[in-house]
Parts: sequence; C-alpha cells; structure tokens
Amino acid sequence: MTFRSGGSRLAALFAAVSLVGPGQALAQSRLVDEVKIGVMAHDVTLGGRHLENGADVNGEMLFVSPNFLNIIGAPRPHLGGGVNTQGNTDAAYFGLTWGLPIFKSIVGSGDALTIYGSLGGAVHDGYEDSAPAGRKKLGSPVLFRESVELGYQVTPVYSISAMVDHISNANLANHNAGITNVGARVGMKF
Repeated sequence: MTFRSGGSRLAALFAAVSLVGPGQALAQSRLVDEVKIGVMAHDVTLGGRHLENGADVNGEMLFVSPNFLNIIGAPRPHLGGGVNTQGNTDAAYFGLTWGLPIFKSIVGSGDALTIYGSLGGAVHDGYEDSAPAGRKKLGSPVLFRESVELGYQVTPVYSISAMVDHISNANLANHNAGITNVGARVGMKF
C-alpha cells in the first residue's frame, strides 16, 4: 500500500504535532518535556545510495518519561516528523529517546553536552515496491527508525544539536532502500 495521496494528511499531522508542544496547559501538567525543530539534509549517503533530494523540516515532541519506563533507563517517549521541501518522502515517527550527559557545567552551571539515542517506528508517504526514477522503494508502509543526536544544553531551557536518523524495514520486505537524514535542531524544554 502506498500513501501517495496521503502526503497532505501526513504534512497536516506533522504540523499538528509540532504546534501542540508549546501550549501553556501542556507545560503546566508536565506532559511535554521538550520540543525540537530543525532542518535535515534528506537521503544522505551514509552506507546507502542517495536518490531523493531536498531538505526535511523536522519537528519533535519529547514527553516526560513515565515511571514504568524507569526499569529501562527512563527514556522519554517522542512523536515527530519530517516534511520534505521538494515533495519527496515525508515521514511521521514515534518511539523512545534515551539521553546520557557526557559533560556538565562546561561554561556555566546550566549547560551540558549530552548524547541521545532513539528507537521506534515510522510511517511514510513514499513508495514501497515500485517507484519512479529518483525515488526510493522502501518496502513497507511502516518502518523502523533509529537516531543518534549530540546536543548542547546552552541554558536550562534552550539547546542546539546535530542529529543523524535512519528509517528502513531491516530487510523484512522485498525492498529496503532506507533513508538517512543528517541535520541540526534547536530545542526548548518546559
């Protein structure tokens, strides 16, 4: 099943996820821990084959880790997405994000250098088993997603980071082109 007609629906979902984060009610209830936005180079060549062009506008909400996740290191659940600026594959994703501070109080008392890793899934509006020239065959409508991010918490509220993320089906389908994105984001904690 290919979601070609669903691109606008995926973009609307991404916009809704991105705009909900800064709401005062969410910040007061501590449901949302952080919102990140950024720009990613789409389909870069890191162990794969580059076909699709453009940049992705990326947005992500990270939620406060519920107590039952303490047993696996208290990862923060996340929802996010990327919309391609040239009409190529868009994706919405979900999963868990772990953070490990590397250095604290580098310049001041509120800063830190942290490495983040995430695992989860993604849905996309790209092609599965047949695709026109310049587009990837992703093999299935639901894919695995993983990312690595190096972030600097500039203040207790604001951060900057560099991130690499990848979506693919782990060779569980006939085609598994996968898409890797690399970019930068800014974050705001609540």
